[in-house]
Amino acid sequence: MQSLKFSQFGADNGRAIIYFHGVPGAPEECAMFDHYGKEHGLRFICFDRFAIDASIAGEAYYQFLAAAILKQAAGEKVDVIGFSIGAFIALQTCRYLPDRVRSLHLVSAAAPLEAGDSLNAMAGKQVFQLAKAFPVLFVLLSYWQSLLALLSPTALFRLLFANVAGDDKALAADLEFRSGIINVLKSCFIGRIRGYVRDVQSYVLPWKTTLSEMTVNTQIWHGAEDNWSPVAMAEYLQSAIPGCTSTQIFKGLSHYSCLYRAAPEICRQLGSPAFLN
Repeated sequence: MQSLKFSQFGADNGRAIIYFHGVPGAPEECAMFDHYGKEHGLRFICFDRFAIDASIAGEAYYQFLAAAILKQAAGEKVDVIGFSIGAFIALQTCRYLPDRVRSLHLVSAAAPLEAGDSLNAMAGKQVFQLAKAFPVLFVLLSYWQSLLALLSPTALFRLLFANVAGDDKALAADLEFRSGIINVLKSCFIGRIRGYVRDVQSYVLPWKTTLSEMTVNTQIWHGAEDNWSPVAMAEYLQSAIPGCTSTQIFKGLSHYSCLYRAAPEICRQLGSPAFLN
């Protein structure tokens, strides 16, 4: 069985928190939790899932991730955070972790495309339509993005963030954020393109029926101005997940700005002694 590499942030000996990065995304994305993890005694683990052999797909992929989580958990329960399409992968993986997940946090989560009409409001509409209807063309587009990430990662950043909304506009103009995301994009698209393709192609398949299995304590965090995962997706997930206990919609925030806003609140909650009782 292939060993799964991961990046670790936060407190070295803290309680295990599993983070599922976005798509596009990479383990470096989890670095934003490092300070909060140290502050609240939390050890963040983000698996390099795009490096998993492309032959491991479908349910076997989620089972593979679940096995890796159980290995890191060492018999203890874990808390899980999923961002963007990473929230979809987190949901599917948690199906194979019965009674092992204490809480699941879905941040800027992407809902099933077959649920409602959110696709038309998504900034990445054309990419998802291509992945769904013309998978070969989608793969070619992905390899072109990989070449762009290699030759001109700044141009790829500008392309992906051309239509940001809400407070993501200010983030996209921030040099530190831009530098961090460019590194994430290079990690994602250079050498890991087949893993990226697997996640997107899995996401565009029908999966809304799996949500009825989610009885774990689930909390939703979403930006009201999100145009990557429109807020209607949060509303749908709230209605479709039996274990959903709360939904926080942040006014003025979009995709990444929601993640930055939610991160300290999630860590404060997970680090509270009352949360473990």
